[in-house]
Amino acid sequence: MRVDKGRDAGAPLDGNAAAGLLGELFGFDVTAAAVTCDGCGVQAKIGEVRVYGGPMGAIFRCLHCDTVVMGLVRTPVGFWLDMRGARCFFARPPNRESRVQNR
Repeated sequence: MRVDKGRDAGAPLDGNAAAGLLGELFGFDVTAAAVTCDGCGVQAKIGEVRVYGGPMGAIFRCLHCDTVVMGLVRTPVGFWLDMRGARCFFARPPNRESRVQNR
């Protein structure tokens, strides 16, 4: 995820803006994954939450109550994922068998 220097770095984006960063960690597109906010209980897709970020990582905030549901940082040695603000996270990875059959 890159933030343009000419753009307001404090402006939120939707969760789709962090698809590349999330894909590096999970190995597949998780923007359709559901996250439930621990603050208010609202469930939303990762692609729908507000994202604040830059080259090193992103903060994912609930659309309803602004609770930080996830923090993701890329470091030189790996990733740091903080999900204290998420009650649960559900992702359905792609079916590996169907990918093998389609080759």
